[in-house]
Amino acid sequence: MPKVFVHGVPETGAIWSALVDQLKSRGVGDIQLLTPPGFGAPAPKGFEPSQSNYRDWLVAELEALGGPVDLVGHDWGAGHVFGVLAARPDLIRSWTADSAGLIHPEYTWHDLAQAFQTPEAGEQAVQAMMGGAPADRAAMLAGLGIPSETAARVSAGQNEEMARCILALYRSAVQPAMANLGMRLVDAARRPGLIFIPTEDHFAGTKPMYTEVAMRLGAQTLPLKGFNHWWMFGDGAEMAADALIAHWETAALRV
Repeated sequence: MPKVFVHGVPETGAIWSALVDQLKSRGVGDIQLLTPPGFGAPAPKGFEPSQSNYRDWLVAELEALGGPVDLVGHDWGAGHVFGVLAARPDLIRSWTADSAGLIHPEYTWHDLAQAFQTPEAGEQAVQAMMGGAPADRAAMLAGLGIPSETAARVSAGQNEEMARCILALYRSAVQPAMANLGMRLVDAARRPGLIFIPTEDHFAGTKPMYTEVAMRLGAQTLPLKGFNHWWMFGDGAEMAADALIAHWETAALRV
């Protein structure tokens, strides 16, 4: 059964490195890191980087893998997971995500996202994020808690195309787009779900929002106390690996 990971913004698949190492050390195989167009892989000609098109991209990737899969998403990768869960739950055996507050009906986008969604302010914001030298971008990522080696690998994949995709993606997701996705999920077929709740992540809603979304979707939760948006390193990688393996084993018994 493929274990499929999808990262977010402004990242590349390198963000999963520590967690993948932990999983492999526990004997987990067939790990697939999918790269959303523009975020570590070139966007195909004519690809419009919108919320719905990233959902369709992920659907096509899972179909190519032969599905169903155990699907894991972080940040906007979690948003793509939720999109597939609403549209094609048949491609998913189990799912895991953080950032669940995004689909709560009362969620308001964080300040940087609102800047991305605003003409001129968004262009200035991505220029400030992507315009410096790779070493400067890596230092910024390291300051957020990403290990320096991984930060350097992520920063090497940040470019003008990623900046363009960031703006288009966020502008396609102005509320009530995410709230509407949450409403569609309530009526979708249920699959075993696990929601990570990093207690110091202030980008994707409050803990009560995460908890309410989990209840609506019939998902389990795992609080990651003291961890921020980038929880998948150090002790966080160990905790997440243990939780994922247990989640996948439970999902296998329910098939």
